[in-house]
Amino acid sequence: IAARPESAAKGYLLGGICWFAIPFSLATSLGLASTALMLPISSSEAGNGLVPPAVADHLLGEAGSALVLIMLFMAIVSTGSAESIAVSSLVAYDIYREYINPEATGAKILWISRVVIVMFGIFMGLFSIALNAMGLNLGWVYLFMGVVIGSAVIPLWNMMTWSKASGTGAVIAAWSGLVLALIGWLVGAKIQGESVTVATLGTNEVMLSGNLIAIFSSGIIHYIYSKFIDPQDYDFSTLNENIHLVEQDLSGLGDEQQDKKVLKRAKRWIIRRGYLLTFVLIIVWPILSIPAGVFTKPYFAFWVLVSIAWGFGAAITISVLPLFESQDEIGKVCSGMLNYILCKKVEETYAEEEPAAPAKTLEEEEPVPQAAKALEEDEHTLVSQAV
Repeated sequence: IAARPESAAKGYLLGGICWFAIPFSLATSLGLASTALMLPISSSEAGNGLVPPAVADHLLGEAGSALVLIMLFMAIVSTGSAESIAVSSLVAYDIYREYINPEATGAKILWISRVVIVMFGIFMGLFSIALNAMGLNLGWVYLFMGVVIGSAVIPLWNMMTWSKASGTGAVIAAWSGLVLALIGWLVGAKIQGESVTVATLGTNEVMLSGNLIAIFSSGIIHYIYSKFIDPQDYDFSTLNENIHLVEQDLSGLGDEQQDKKVLKRAKRWIIRRGYLLTFVLIIVWPILSIPAGVFTKPYFAFWVLVSIAWGFGAAITISVLPLFESQDEIGKVCSGMLNYILCKKVEETYAEEEPAAPAKTLEEEEPVPQAAKALEEDEHTLVSQAV
């Protein structure tokens, strides 16, 4: 499914919409419930993300705690696996294969990926222990992440969509934006709190200033560098020629996955809806919330209704859509399992599929030269008759 351009484009967009249910629906339900129930949750516990399990345990008892634990386990496993695969792919393909061993085989790259996954997992485990020992809670780290990586957003976007974008300018903009963001972040903490501490660095205003400086400063730097210092004219049509597959393995890529018209249609689909969703979530939604001020009871009821609908819609989408798109594969697997249980052969179920020819033994392959000689004699006879 992920190899299909249309499915991949829809998957990214739907994934972003469904993910928004986590901060939106959970914050509206469990977050506000903790305040309404006056649960004894300290600010440090709230910063460590303990509000959802506390509310679930209060309302549902041990069952609620178990449900939150399962949800947390699934979220960590899915996110951790995605990060591990991403890091291992970058190291194996963009570093090892590009600069160390350009002739690396698929087996060698797979081995490098496995080693990187193990090393990355150990590093992240030790790093999380260090952050916890430093007293940095989950909310602090989450907001600080924007200060660190926000400067790469616009340069990467320009590199993928703007033919005039400079690669050198993207690197300079990303690192320059990081430095400016750290400076603004530290200065903001000094101005607001009169001292630089973990608490003053973690306030919403200071974190917001660091995030905004990271995003916009890098974008401005990259635009100026690409426009006036190192303008480029990259032809995106040549991009496919510079992508070299490992052992030229095209398994899973049919004609549709390589059709340029299909790819262009998928690109137009995601760009239009991506811009629209970004405009609604970042501009329209906050602007419509400003006139409300302090929520009235009807307005708050509407807010809760939207959050519940969003949450249920996300749950239905991520539960039903993968099953619907994989119904053919699931059907074949279930049929195979049923055939195995009933001791049936595959040919009886899939009559339209021709059984593979059995492999010939050495004894069967010996008469081949005689058959070829007889065939050659027949051809000579036919030629003579024709003459």
